[in-house]
Amino acid sequence: MNAALRQALSPARCPSGGLRVSIEGEPCVLRCSGALWVLNHRTLIAADLHLEKGSAFAARGQMLPPYDSRATLDRLEAEIDALQPAAVVLLGDSFHDAKSVGRMAPDDRVRLDRMAAGRDWVWLEGNHDIAALADSVETLPGEVVETLSLGSLRLIHEPQPGIRPGEIAGHLHPAARVAAHGRG
Repeated sequence: MNAALRQALSPARCPSGGLRVSIEGEPCVLRCSGALWVLNHRTLIAADLHLEKGSAFAARGQMLPPYDSRATLDRLEAEIDALQPAAVVLLGDSFHDAKSVGRMAPDDRVRLDRMAAGRDWVWLEGNHDIAALADSVETLPGEVVETLSLGSLRLIHEPQPGIRPGEIAGHLHPAARVAAHGRG
C-alpha cells in the first residue's frame, strides 16, 4: 500500500482492527467480529446469534456439530471482555427457535448471566426467537423489547421499508455498504 493511501485510510482504522464510522452522527466501530461498538454510549450491538441452531436441527434428525452456541458465546464474551460495555443489545434472532433456551447447556446459561452482570442487557425480538424470549423472559437476564432508541440510532430486528436514517437492523445477517475516501 502506498504511503498516501495509508495516510488517507489511517483516520478510519482502529487499533482493534475495526473500522470507525459515523452513523447519523454517532461515532461507531465496525468490529472484526461482526459486532457494532457505539462509542459514546459504550454499547455493544450484535445480531442473529441463533443460539442452539445445531440442537434445533438435531431434534429434526439433521446432525450438526453441537458446538455452535458455545463458539458464538465465546466470540460474544471476547468482545465484552475487550470493550467492557455499559450495555449489550442483541438485535433479534438470538435464539434459533422457541425451545432453544431450554436446550442450552447449563454452563452456557450461566455464561449468559455472567456476561450480563453489571451492565444493561437488551434482547430485541427477532422472527426466530419471539416465542423463546416470551417464554423465558423471567429467567433470562435483561429486558426484552421490540425496538430501542440509542441516541440518534433506532435499533430493530427487521429493516423497515423506505429511507430510515439511523436505523440499525439485524435480520439481514447483517449487511452494509460502507463508502469512504471514494471507495466502497
